[in-house]
Amino acid sequence: MTGTVKQQRQRRNRAGGPLRRVQIGNALSAFGSGFTMPYMFVYVDQVRGLGSLAAGMVFTVFALAALAVLPFTGRGIDRYGPRPVLLVGAVLASTGAFAFGHATGAPLLLVSSFLFGAGVTTCQPALATMIVRCSTKATRSRAFALQFTLINLGMGIGALVGGQIVNVADPSSLTRLFTIEAITFLGLAAVTGTARIPAAAPFLVQDAKGPSGLRALVADKAMFRLCLLAGLIFFTCYGQFESGVAAFATDTVHTAPSTLGLAIGANALTIVVLQMFMVKLTERRRRTTAMAAAGVVWLGAWTMALVAGLVRTEALAATVAIVAVYALFGVGESLLAPTLGPIVADLAPARLLGTYNSGYALVKQVAIAVGPAVGVLLVGSGTWPIYLAAMAACTLLIVTLAIRLRRHLTPAQDNAGPAEIVRVPVRELQTAA
Repeated sequence: MTGTVKQQRQRRNRAGGPLRRVQIGNALSAFGSGFTMPYMFVYVDQVRGLGSLAAGMVFTVFALAALAVLPFTGRGIDRYGPRPVLLVGAVLASTGAFAFGHATGAPLLLVSSFLFGAGVTTCQPALATMIVRCSTKATRSRAFALQFTLINLGMGIGALVGGQIVNVADPSSLTRLFTIEAITFLGLAAVTGTARIPAAAPFLVQDAKGPSGLRALVADKAMFRLCLLAGLIFFTCYGQFESGVAAFATDTVHTAPSTLGLAIGANALTIVVLQMFMVKLTERRRRTTAMAAAGVVWLGAWTMALVAGLVRTEALAATVAIVAVYALFGVGESLLAPTLGPIVADLAPARLLGTYNSGYALVKQVAIAVGPAVGVLLVGSGTWPIYLAAMAACTLLIVTLAIRLRRHLTPAQDNAGPAEIVRVPVRELQTAA
């Protein structure tokens, strides 16, 4: 056995334990989010009696917190490493969740929402960076796919358990809910924030003189195009199926809330069942092909939504169509899970891995914040055919942009060839935080 093979095996063994702790942390934070996110609106609107306007402002502040902290989060990860940044994020989220559950007036709720949102969004790129550090190019897709599966499971279980605790007539039940979430973020800090994460890959000394921060991300044509594509993906899928599609199903198709819950459950079940199969499928294919395939599948989802709108007077047929919409969304999501995270990691220079992950998270948060507003506006105004046509057009654009991205990636970045091996003298190397 060669020394290189021994070193690789030792590195995998050292990273295995921390990676498991990172994945447990992902599951904990997802459980906490699923535990409370579905009930934040009703908590502000009904339990505290502040009305829907105040509830909407709370969600707006939660989203704006991401815009405020993510540019600094990436810089902090690159300078100090992901672990201290994760600890700061977990403490912020825990403080925000606890204060949110005890707040009774709008000012404190808004401040708590900002802390809550800032903490959650700070944790995301830190966790993504930890996964990259604890995996290799060969295992990275599987690690990100497992993260996505655990997030869906955690959020589903959290929503189920939280629903058994919530009682609108009893404000203390919601206080208890947010207190438990605060504890889950402290659990994230204890389990993952104390893990010994492998050091970052070394980089050339002369590379440190290049642009830094978000300027470097914008200057990277491949990463900039990937961010445009990712923004469209999150706007068209993740920004719709919990808002625009849900509004379409309930207001236009007149789907019962229980049926809508069944459809959302079908989405989560599809992801859990198909995810590892999709990992094996995408391991042998270009990443751009997987992204384009997700767009094709989502085009089928929007077609089923059109069917549901046309046959809405037939309850059974409309129900089957709505469930199919959510299941098809799950198929597309399972194609993307082992693709987007690894490609960001491969595009990022070693010294800017945190910046790239934060920039990607920023694009995601903006798209998810804008998506619901557009979807609900179009559906609420009664122009649901225009809504479905617009989403179908966005989906076709996803396919086009994914295929065009191919020419800006190396074969290794697109999973179409072996990873490039670069050998340089040791004296010319530095190691990131």
